[in-house]
Amino acid sequence: MDSSIHEVINYTPSLLPAKNYDADTTEPVSCGLQTLDELLSWKRSEANPFNVAVVPLAPREPPLASCPRRTLVSHDMMGGYLDDRFVQGTSAEAPYAFYHWQSIDIFNYFTHNMVTIPPAVWTNAAHKHGVVVIGTFITEWKDGATACEAFLKEEESYRAVADKLVQISHYYSFDGWLINIENTLSEVAVKNTPLFLRYLTDQMHERVSGSLVLWYDSVTENGQLNWQNELNQSNRIFFDACDGFFTNYNWTEQNLEWMSDYSGVQGRKADIYVGVDVFARGKVVGGMFETNKALEIIRKHDFSTAIFAPGWVYETHDDKTEFRKNQDRFWALLSDYLYIHRPVLPLPFISSSCQGFGKAVYWRGKHEKNMSWFNLTAQEIQPMYYHKELEGQGWLRSRGCPEDAWNGGCSLLLEGLIPVSHTSPVCAKIFSIHVPLPSKTLVSFICKPSAGITVSLELKTTDASLGIQEVKLTNECPEVSDGGDQFSQLFGNLDPNGWTVKCLQLESCGCALKDICVSIQRNGEPQDTPFSCRMGEIMLQDVASLQVPPELVKGLCIYDIVWLRGAGTLPESTSPCLHLNATLRWDYQINLVRYFRVYWRQLRGPDPRIPPGQLLLVGRAYSNLFRVTELAVPDPPGLLELVVEPVIMKGFPVPESHWGRRSLSYTDFTQ
Repeated sequence: MDSSIHEVINYTPSLLPAKNYDADTTEPVSCGLQTLDELLSWKRSEANPFNVAVVPLAPREPPLASCPRRTLVSHDMMGGYLDDRFVQGTSAEAPYAFYHWQSIDIFNYFTHNMVTIPPAVWTNAAHKHGVVVIGTFITEWKDGATACEAFLKEEESYRAVADKLVQISHYYSFDGWLINIENTLSEVAVKNTPLFLRYLTDQMHERVSGSLVLWYDSVTENGQLNWQNELNQSNRIFFDACDGFFTNYNWTEQNLEWMSDYSGVQGRKADIYVGVDVFARGKVVGGMFETNKALEIIRKHDFSTAIFAPGWVYETHDDKTEFRKNQDRFWALLSDYLYIHRPVLPLPFISSSCQGFGKAVYWRGKHEKNMSWFNLTAQEIQPMYYHKELEGQGWLRSRGCPEDAWNGGCSLLLEGLIPVSHTSPVCAKIFSIHVPLPSKTLVSFICKPSAGITVSLELKTTDASLGIQEVKLTNECPEVSDGGDQFSQLFGNLDPNGWTVKCLQLESCGCALKDICVSIQRNGEPQDTPFSCRMGEIMLQDVASLQVPPELVKGLCIYDIVWLRGAGTLPESTSPCLHLNATLRWDYQINLVRYFRVYWRQLRGPDPRIPPGQLLLVGRAYSNLFRVTELAVPDPPGLLELVVEPVIMKGFPVPESHWGRRSLSYTDFTQ
């Protein structure tokens, strides 16, 4: 294939489907489906390839099926598809994000579109942490009743709807559906509803491993819209046909007591998700910063829970700069009633604790881009966030902090007070995971401690062959071995800019890593010692794998080109900027990379005296697909090059000879 393509510029309107691309910029966007006709006419060939999640659902310990009390989060915020609709991320001063993944089991993206397809950024972030993602199928009001009568009239019609829901979930790589019928049903329609649910559930299980179909407490077996706030004989027929039941929010403890003894619940208590509206609308238990009161009662009766609209911490607080503080407070209040799960992860394990948004984009402690941004796909494996008291009036807190970072948008800040009476090191658990270890593991960690303390890493392991049995954890301190030549291979001529970088080798046999902790020891004489330690990045990898050469980026192609004239000018031109918008696609094993850097440079412009330009960063891509948008390029005739650099999980730079490159020449139609 010729490495260069040629374009004759024209300014005809974009032929890209408007529902999948922003009308002004051609940026790829996520969206739902509004009508039954739109659902039934859905085709893979017309779907949005940018909204396909690229992160598979990670296994977890314990597996979801064996969890007796689960936690579902239903994300309903301001109509949905906000900053998160931009598949490649966007510039956002104060976005909403979620990062307490280790405390929840299922994430539901909820809007009032008939078919809510979760934006890929949410599915990618959740899947990294072993959290199942489900979309929403909702009918409501008069239009909803009409749609239900149409698709629930017979077997052929309800199977057609179910088949489309399965195809959509499979194509976009999310894990199931919340079914919410909030309108009355005729006798025929309500009779077919359990058959529709059973068929949908069976088909989802067949096509999507680990999938779930849940039913919302709305209509009853007689077709009336009558929220029960419990599972009982009038709605059990729907529960029996699917994977779980999401109750309405106006329950009392008496409802839960009754359900505990109800025969229809027996053996499936974990499948009852008792709803909690964080906005506390209506007559409810708890809500807002007292949501813990509801969870206390729910867990007392051994039920699962569905926390609806926890974005309350963002929506109702005007000072968005306090968002992280409010979110951490909300989830800390619930912590006694949540159950930590560990994602099962292969090596290499790497995390900078990036939450998927920030005030700047960092790379190795320096600004790569100075701009506020949001992209949940960029979120890395999240650490544990908490505040705990130490004996003698000491304390320890962990939180995400965007003021400085090693990579991404923030770092994990450990801060606290070591009291004079505390003579042993303070141990801060930061990751709870399950990572099988090889015989030799290279460990690197990067931190920025305050004066007066010594920081070391403590890895807690267990015998991998014993599975999830209760065993005594052993502590390994990797600081005893030096990483040797691997340091220069990974970090080269590093300018640490105040960061401490350590690279060490750990030898183990048949172990699995369970916890990563930071040990903080006071230096000098005992005294009350305030401290802080900014954790930049932790990386573990199989020493043997470092010898495997990196892959080449192959098959880089450019298509769906749209030319626009936009605001602003280039220094050498007085006319409005010429903007290139184009899709890039290439071949590379996505599980080998953290992300790709996409660059461009001018090779030749209208003035032959101007030499070729330097590579300029366009952005980061998290899949083998990237939409270049609003790229200001010189007026025609011109020749430019688009370049893709893989940033691999192993940490060392990939030689430029392995990058993907494609040149694009362009002329005006008059030339």
